[in-house]
Amino acid sequence: MITDSYDVNTEPVINLKDFYGKAKYITDLCLVIFSEKIHTHLLKTYECKEIGVVSACNGNTTIYKMDYKGRAIAFYLSAIGSAIASGMCCEANHLTGVKKFIMFGSCGSLNKEKTKGKFIIPTESYRGEGCSYYYAAPADYITIKNSSKLAAFFEKSGIPYVCGKVWTTETMLRETAGLVAKRKAEGCIAVDMELAGVQAVCDFYNFELFNFLEAGDVLAESSYEIANLNSANHDLGKLYIALETALQL
Repeated sequence: MITDSYDVNTEPVINLKDFYGKAKYITDLCLVIFSEKIHTHLLKTYECKEIGVVSACNGNTTIYKMDYKGRAIAFYLSAIGSAIASGMCCEANHLTGVKKFIMFGSCGSLNKEKTKGKFIIPTESYRGEGCSYYYAAPADYITIKNSSKLAAFFEKSGIPYVCGKVWTTETMLRETAGLVAKRKAEGCIAVDMELAGVQAVCDFYNFELFNFLEAGDVLAESSYEIANLNSANHDLGKLYIALETALQL
């Protein structure tokens, strides 16, 4: 069973040094971006330098470094999904030394009244994916450790937000009416596809994760609203919130 996958008693047989050689240090902070439009905006707006390449047989991902108000910040366009997004954090760390990740993307709302007009700061995530079970002992939820620190920054900056539990799913095509009802009954206000796995990896390797979300689509047991998904995916507003957050770290 997948709940037997957390093995801290034996050593891994594959290591990143096998692919990339010795670990490097270039900078300590990185933005995890899920929007191609936001990624392109950074490349066009700031002077960006290539500092690493995450290699794969189906295509490479370049890690860039930029300067924002005197702060050196790395960034890359992440793949979607818990396992791949989590692995890319590990590779980014090995290639550039980054240990603080600011991850921001869109999500589905499970509570339209609570999330409307507000960013979502997750406090816990339901582990509905597979990756987290390799990096953390079995449990239904994983705590999002830096949620209170991020909420304090949002509060100080006057950014509208709501804190609450979220559900990290493995696939949006199996977000059934029954599962939506279960997660809502447990207090989840949104659903995403990366957070539980990324938090587990960050906990395991002593990385720091700061995550916030913007709701686009709305899921209910009997309906699905998609009207705001595109704008939530590519909202430049959340990029600059992430950049200002970086200045606090």
